[in-house]
Amino acid sequence: MGMAVGGSKGVMAEPNIVPLIDVLLVLIIIFMVITPTISQGLDTIVPQPAPPHQKENQQLLNKTIVVSVSSGGQVMINQDKSSWDQLEPTLAKIFAERAEKVAFVKGDDTTEFADVARAISIMKAAGIDHVGLITNKIEAGQ
Repeated sequence: MGMAVGGSKGVMAEPNIVPLIDVLLVLIIIFMVITPTISQGLDTIVPQPAPPHQKENQQLLNKTIVVSVSSGGQVMINQDKSSWDQLEPTLAKIFAERAEKVAFVKGDDTTEFADVARAISIMKAAGIDHVGLITNKIEAGQ
């Protein structure tokens, strides 16, 4: 393996590639083990805008819950003002009898992401399974 002797040319050296193959197999095993443990981001749902010529479904609008977070730290559930302390109990009361536990978070352009993340955390604690994000472009239908 390491060296072939004989022939009319004399001693001829051949590279020993067995250790290289062993190292490659170990690396493949390491990558296979590490891959499932790579962390994932938050699972979110992005609402799709309605077609431009379609009327809005009022029953669907009544079911949709949007938590708006403004740059001043104010929180609103749909059009009703709320506070950070009352957000979780209010959402838990709203979603207590609903089968679909889906809500959306909307933040202004100047809102800190920490406030949006805090709202998402409170919504998850209130029992909401899926939290979607609404941006100004999506809301405008772009």
